[in-house]
Amino acid sequence: MQIQYAERIRTLPPYLFAAIDQMKREALLKGADLIDLSIGDPDIPTLSHIVDAMKKAVEKSEHHRYPSYEGMLSYRKAVADWYKERFNVELDPEKEVISLIGSKEGIGHIPLAFIDPGDIVLVPSPGYPVYPVGTKFAGGIPYFMPLKEDNGFLPDIDSIPEDVCKKAKLMFINYPNNPTSACAGTDFYKKIIEFANKYNIIVCHDAAYSEVYYEEKPISFMQIDGAKDVGIEFHSLSKTYNMTGWRIGFAVGNKDILAGLGKVKTNLDSGVFQAIQEASIVALKTEDTVLKQIRNVYRERRDILYEGLKNAGFALKKPAATFYLWVKVPNGKSIDFVAKLLKEAEVLCTPGVGFGEHGEGYIRFALTQSKEKIKEAVERIRRLKL
Repeated sequence: MQIQYAERIRTLPPYLFAAIDQMKREALLKGADLIDLSIGDPDIPTLSHIVDAMKKAVEKSEHHRYPSYEGMLSYRKAVADWYKERFNVELDPEKEVISLIGSKEGIGHIPLAFIDPGDIVLVPSPGYPVYPVGTKFAGGIPYFMPLKEDNGFLPDIDSIPEDVCKKAKLMFINYPNNPTSACAGTDFYKKIIEFANKYNIIVCHDAAYSEVYYEEKPISFMQIDGAKDVGIEFHSLSKTYNMTGWRIGFAVGNKDILAGLGKVKTNLDSGVFQAIQEASIVALKTEDTVLKQIRNVYRERRDILYEGLKNAGFALKKPAATFYLWVKVPNGKSIDFVAKLLKEAEVLCTPGVGFGEHGEGYIRFALTQSKEKIKEAVERIRRLKL
């Protein structure tokens, strides 16, 4: 029997982080003393009080049955309470909050609810690879918005052609940004809302890194007047609470947009394990003094890596948020430079081109190793001839 993949699979590039994993495996098989600074998977364990809550919740037999599709009302209420406390945003937990199996799942599914074949989706480049992939799975056409350093890594929506704007049905934005670490302010979000209203475009803001910040708290898109009229905001417990493997997140905002996403989800998944939701309620009530300790760990790592790379001759800016450093490649292509670091320094990072065409010329380092490992990585890189 001859097995043939569907067109939507055949035309996809290799998933960036799967390709990175393959590079990592090959290096380890050769005996490399690898320092992996490539993938944003926190090395800090999930907080113990969350784990303890999960241990208790998993014993409850009522959680062993199918969960609700939208998420437990108690979990959605905890999300609404968190938004009120953190951003002073009022949300109706019944209609304006939906649970997700991690924000990646919601981001990948949202185009299926609103995009017909041939519709355009505005996608940042560089950006999270799931934005264009989810678009293509729905038969949509990604239109890539370049994120350039001279514009603060914000998309220049004024440069988007009029005919593209009229055909666009959905837009992805992401701040604090992965991979550039850029942050966005009120004026930018106001402009996005005005743009969305003018062309009837749904805005999907990915805010997964809003709680990994240093000097100043990032704002929420939902804080801006009119945001709830045009869009939704995706969030995740993965980065904030070191819960990447738990696979839980949420989306909030416009009830009709969330209802569309919910229709997709009811047909494709069966919701989040309720024990995880119950433990996540405890997570969302975590005191900020506890989270500040996590941010301080990343801040120390950031400063070590930033100063080390800067002294080694790299061009980069100190990130105000996320646990990534977006670094200019001294010469050549990003994938070639990543291969050089892997071969000659046994340090693995991520090529910027993997995040899209406009990521070429950069590499991304993740602060997901101990400060001792990061110091060692810096020393190895400093010994290279760039």
